Amino acid sequence: MSQLFSPIKLGPLTLANRIIIAPMCQYTAEEGKACDWHLIHLGQLAFSGAGLLIIEATAVEPIGRITHGCLGLYSDETEASLKKVIDSVRKYSDMPIMIQLGHAGRKASSNRPWEGAQLQLPKDGGWKTVGPSAIPHLPTEPPPEALTHADLKRIREAFVEAAKRSVNIGFEGIELHAAHGYLLHQFLSPVSNQRTDEYGGSLENRMRFPLEVHDAVRAAIPSTMALGIRISASDWVDGGLTVEECVEFGKILRARGCDFIDVSSGGVSPNQKIALGPLYQVHLATAIKQGTGLPTMAVGLITTPEEAEGIVEKGDADMVALARGMLFNPRWPWHAAAELGASVTAPRQYWRSQPRGLNDLFDGAQSGQR
Repeated sequence: MSQLFSPIKLGPLTLANRIIIAPMCQYTAEEGKACDWHLIHLGQLAFSGAGLLIIEATAVEPIGRITHGCLGLYSDETEASLKKVIDSVRKYSDMPIMIQLGHAGRKASSNRPWEGAQLQLPKDGGWKTVGPSAIPHLPTEPPPEALTHADLKRIREAFVEAAKRSVNIGFEGIELHAAHGYLLHQFLSPVSNQRTDEYGGSLENRMRFPLEVHDAVRAAIPSTMALGIRISASDWVDGGLTVEECVEFGKILRARGCDFIDVSSGGVSPNQKIALGPLYQVHLATAIKQGTGLPTMAVGLITTPEEAEGIVEKGDADMVALARGMLFNPRWPWHAAAELGASVTAPRQYWRSQPRGLNDLFDGAQSGQR
């Protein structure tokens, strides 16, 4: 039996298999609102047979968007547009869907990747960015405004309101974005957080705001809804956030009701030195899994079914999250099931696509036509 295709529980939520579609920014929203692109994009991924689909980083307030094209969930209009997309997808797929809620902080107001991805200044149509400290991401950029206590309260409440809207839309879970150099990660990392109040300095203080956000969201959503978090378990720079610190963070999260951790790395400093290669981040997920006992997702240059199966089989992580690989091949789980002797859920309309010799690939599939 394939371990990759075995079920797993994330708090109240049971997944049919351990293949996760990771959040992937599309930069195609219209003033924060989902559009037809999101219906097409999410619709095809919902037919993939994966155990869970997590939609892209969705900002909890307008200035928290990474780019002008990023999704938001901060108004009746943004909620309605996203609910329309999700409702349409659910007509044809029962795959569990989560939303990733985040705030870009000092990395907001950027141009889309195909437009250069650099900071867009207010005079050019961007907006003033914010962060834990008045430290720019790049030395050539103007510094963000350091957040006041009143600002922190506003943003915390924005996460809560977005979480409530997520409940209205009908998501099965929420993933908080505390990775890749965005706001919650900026608080965790001593690279970007050099505050001298109770939100900076020691690890206990740097964890304070992300934990406040987690606790507020946990209290705002029903117990039937899963809540997890994505972290960068290493900044890959001297003096940055370490995996050992993230283990301590994870232990506290588990005690406060967190259901899973999605383990990535990097993104907070242009000075990061990452040795890219197959499975290069899996050891971080292993450390978090062993240190916290939380269900853990591994990410990063995992490309083949054999690699994914090995990660789960050896216990290096509980799940495997794919992003670019799913964009390149939205049927990756189908092919993985075929190679590993497993089966997946697929739309009835596609049952006849099974190649000869793979008649048991699709759950419940029946052959034949008139």
